Amino acid sequence: MIDMVTVAPQMGGGTERRRTTVRRMSLQGSLTHEEYCAQLLAETEKFRASVRHADLSATVPTCPDWTLADLARHVGGAHRWAGELVATRATAVIDPTTIPGAGGPDDDTPEALDAWLAEGAERTVAALREAGPDTAVWSWASDHRAGFWARRMVHETVIHRADAALTTGAAYEVPPEVAADCLDEWLELCALPTAAERWADRAEGLFGPGRTLHLHATDAPPALHAEWMLDLTGDRLTHRRAHEKAAVALRGPLTDLLLALYRRRSLDDEGGERIEVLGDRPLFDRWLTYASFS
Repeated sequence: MIDMVTVAPQMGGGTERRRTTVRRMSLQGSLTHEEYCAQLLAETEKFRASVRHADLSATVPTCPDWTLADLARHVGGAHRWAGELVATRATAVIDPTTIPGAGGPDDDTPEALDAWLAEGAERTVAALREAGPDTAVWSWASDHRAGFWARRMVHETVIHRADAALTTGAAYEVPPEVAADCLDEWLELCALPTAAERWADRAEGLFGPGRTLHLHATDAPPALHAEWMLDLTGDRLTHRRAHEKAAVALRGPLTDLLLALYRRRSLDDEGGERIEVLGDRPLFDRWLTYASFS
C-alpha cells in the first residue's frame, strides 16, 4: 500500500526549505495480489530459461558455496515452503525438510529440475490465489498475511534470477514496477527492529549526523517516483521515496541500482560504471557491509 505525503526537508547552507512528494511504503507492497501471483510465474519462467541449458555444476559467483543446481533447488524449495505455509494457514514456522519434494526432484536430470521448478511455482501461486492477500499466515517479518509471501517470493526469485544470469551470461532486466517494489521491500526489511538487533555489531560508524544516502533511477518512468532517501542520522534506518540531497547519491539504471543494493554487482565490477556515485562513497560501502542477511 502506498501513502502519498508531502514533506519540506531542511536544506543545508541556509537555503529555502523545498517541498518534496514522497511515498511511504508498507510491507504490503505496491502491486496487487494478483499482479504478484502473475509476476511469480513470470519470474520463475525467466529463471528456468536462465538455467535450462546451462552447466548445472557451475559455481555461482555471487553465492560461491552453491552450484547452479543448488541455486535452482533453493529457489524451488523456497517456493514450496511459502506455498505450504499459505496452503495450511500456518500459525508457526514449518520445517522445510518436512515438506514433500521441497529438496528437489527425485530424478536428478536437467529436465526433471526444470519441471520441478515450474510445478512448485504453479502450486504456490494456486495456494496464494485461493487464500487471497489478507488471510492470516505466519511469517518471520511484521506482516502476517498471505500477501507477504506473494511479494516475498517474487523478489526472492528476481534476485536469484540475477545470480543465475551472472553465472550463465543470460540477459537480466527487471520490469520497472517490480524492481522498484523490490527495492522498497529490501529497505523495509532492513528497517525492521529485528534487523537492527541482528546487525548491531556492524553499526559502528554508520549512523550519525549527516549520514544519508540517495538512490536515483535514471531510466524509470516519472510516475514511478523511483528515488529513495536512506536516513541514517538516527540510531536505525528510516527511508522514504523522495528527491533530496544526501551525503552520497547513486544515479543509474533501476536494475543496476537493485543489483548494487543487493550486493549482486560491485560498483567496481564490469557494469558497475553505469552507476554514478556523487559524494561520500565510503558511506555507501559501509551501508553494504551493514545491510546483509547472509
